[in-house]
Amino acid sequence: MATQALARIPGPSTYPLIGNLYQYNNWVGPFNKFKYHEALQSLYRTYGPVVKQSIGGRVIVHVFEPSDIQCVYSQEGKWPLVPPLQETTQMYRQQKQMSLGLGNTNGAEWYRLRANSQQKMLRPKEVQFHLPVVNQIAQDLALRINRIRYTTSEVNDLRLEIGRWSLENAAALVFDHRLGCLASNTDDEEFGRQMVEANASIFKLSGLLKLSMPFYKYASTPKWRQLVRAEDFFYSKAIQLVDDALLRLKDAIEGATLREDVTVICLSLFSDGLSTTTPTLLFNLYALATNRPAQDKLYEEINSIVGKSEAVTEEHISKMVFLKAFVKETFRQVVQVSSEPYLLCNRFFLGFAFRLWPNGTEVSRYTEEDMELSGYHIPAGTHVDLNPLVHFRDSRWFPNPSAHLPERWLRISEDRKDSNLVHPYLLTPFGHGTRMCAGRRFAEQDLYVVLATLLRRFILSYPVGEDMDQIYHTLLFPDRPVRVKFLDRSQSKSMNKDIK
Repeated sequence: MATQALARIPGPSTYPLIGNLYQYNNWVGPFNKFKYHEALQSLYRTYGPVVKQSIGGRVIVHVFEPSDIQCVYSQEGKWPLVPPLQETTQMYRQQKQMSLGLGNTNGAEWYRLRANSQQKMLRPKEVQFHLPVVNQIAQDLALRINRIRYTTSEVNDLRLEIGRWSLENAAALVFDHRLGCLASNTDDEEFGRQMVEANASIFKLSGLLKLSMPFYKYASTPKWRQLVRAEDFFYSKAIQLVDDALLRLKDAIEGATLREDVTVICLSLFSDGLSTTTPTLLFNLYALATNRPAQDKLYEEINSIVGKSEAVTEEHISKMVFLKAFVKETFRQVVQVSSEPYLLCNRFFLGFAFRLWPNGTEVSRYTEEDMELSGYHIPAGTHVDLNPLVHFRDSRWFPNPSAHLPERWLRISEDRKDSNLVHPYLLTPFGHGTRMCAGRRFAEQDLYVVLATLLRRFILSYPVGEDMDQIYHTLLFPDRPVRVKFLDRSQSKSMNKDIK
């Protein structure tokens, strides 16, 4: 019955063994492995709100309509079941006899680990307690950018530098320890580069293997060996950081089970945070650099609220309504997807730059009971990918969809009526239900503080004609070097005075 029900769902033609993978072959297929998000748009336009695909031997049902997404979420039980974001990482960990991590764990074991980790993550006081070090790291990033930028005011590899910032934040939160990778000419700086590049390789190779013939499951292919080397390096260093933290906490942690739980949670938070915050901040910086009126308005808000204070406080953040609207609007343009995001966030920041630049493509679930979606019967146990990103630039939901308009999210704005059109399950960047992001407050705090800190010091601009697009590496990343210019704000003010 389940097979017959799935057979009625529309989708591209499948073939034995290869399923729909032929569509991602550069020679014969219409899709590009690095443009999976565009393939989803094409599937939606061609087949409608519910589409079936076979990838890597798995039948996946894509669900696009917000009302259907709501239906999937509404039937979730206490322990929502999720497929792995990276099947390759799950396979690697199984081969190495490692814990699968929070994002790849289901059932009672996931719930137990999740409950242990969120006891502190959901307390506002815990978030505020972490704020001083978040300010320090943001200020260190601003100092580093000022130190390493060229005479053109550009940074050689902005993705690497933002990766260092993300790595430093993750380590400070998870291990209560600064890595020092924002310093210059030190071993810690080199360590930061190696970790950021290893993590980038893991996500790029995992995305490639997902949409390639799964030979790596049966033989050690060149790309699989590359992935294993990157995973070996990243996790060996991360485990060493966990061990060092456990030594510092040896009097507070007793028993093998507790130590194992702490290790699993720390590794999950550390690795997941790094991979998603980096593109999120990059997309926000690009959005600021290419929208000068919004940048000026945001600077005015930050300057009026923070004033001469050296650090951004919790009270400051609570008043920054335009900053929050800007980030939400950026996410609409950046699309992200996952199942257990940043600090347990439905696989992290779910495209935190919100509307225009989301950085993910799906939230995945196994249906727990039979249901009907857009007139199609979906049996229990079906792998469904929730893909709301196809609507983020749709005029049905967002009038003037290509424009970056933070004002559409402000309650006092005339454009607020735009956001009233949005289905509540269309834009859920931190997931929904019991598997939604437990670290949401930390993720937001990190982003708000660093954006405020950088804008207080720099004016951002971008080369004309250098429009940026997205590339699929498991999540969505900038498809080229992000050439933001960081112009010293104090010098700019002096020049303006001289001109007058």
